[in-house]
Amino acid sequence: MEQNEASPDPTDALIARLYRNALAIPPESFRAWALEQVAQLIPCDGALWGSGVAAEMRFHTVTVSGLPSDFPQRLQATVPVNPLPARILAQLGRPVDMEDVMPDREFHASEIYRRAFEPYGIERILATGHRDERSGLYSLVTLYRRDAKARFTAIEKKRQQHITFHLFNAASHSFFLHLLRHTDRVVGRGAAVIDAHGLFHEAQPRFFDLLEESFPERPRESALPFPLPAAGETAARGKLVVRCEALGDLFMVQIWKAGPLDRLTAREREIVMAVSQGLSFKQAARKIGVAPSTVANHLYRVYRKLGVSSRTELATMVHPGA
Repeated sequence: MEQNEASPDPTDALIARLYRNALAIPPESFRAWALEQVAQLIPCDGALWGSGVAAEMRFHTVTVSGLPSDFPQRLQATVPVNPLPARILAQLGRPVDMEDVMPDREFHASEIYRRAFEPYGIERILATGHRDERSGLYSLVTLYRRDAKARFTAIEKKRQQHITFHLFNAASHSFFLHLLRHTDRVVGRGAAVIDAHGLFHEAQPRFFDLLEESFPERPRESALPFPLPAAGETAARGKLVVRCEALGDLFMVQIWKAGPLDRLTAREREIVMAVSQGLSFKQAARKIGVAPSTVANHLYRVYRKLGVSSRTELATMVHPGA
């Protein structure tokens, strides 16, 4: 009994490893690396991790391990004859074993087996789906075995159920850690990645917290309640400040609560940051590349906008904890 209590739980150890390596593993490799970790916990010959929109039953991001690159396309083409998706959606968060959906004899005689699984020697399938109610994002992790005698055990199913949420959460965490590590830090910021149709591809919980607080009438899973600024631009949207940046064919959107400094123009903020660091008008002008009179004129307007009357008050507003 004492030995069992001293032995670490391999499932918890895997979960800790996922979060601990969120910044160490490149984001484009994180899913493949994570599936390798899962295969050490739940032995399998192949795995698939896909994310997309549940209503369309189509993945916009998919990673496979131990299987040819054409497997996801073949699997996608057989959705109409595949009984697994409906069962997975009916019991999200709980593993679905193909053996429980379709007995072996029926499975081996089925069109889905002939078209999608037999060509790859797949005999055993265990899948768990997760759906984020706030974004509409649907994620799926499926494990495959080629040995028909190697059934998934109750312990393995329990392990997959335990780790699934953490797989998706750690991957999103890793993605935004890398994406935002070189951007300006804004306290309380939330970020999301969307496509041209307004569908979410990744999103931080803080992003939806801010949306729901600032736009309480917004229905969940709906499009953004405001037009996006042009890529590379920042704009006020109600009580929020919105920053939009191009990310290939996608857009990264950052939002945060508007503060006093957000009412300033980009040039005014640049001058405020220089002056609040203790630079004189001449030093600030030299650093920014403008005339000292320009610094003085902008600073006068800043004082009026922010309701301050000295550099000390301005510095306190810029660095409230200093």
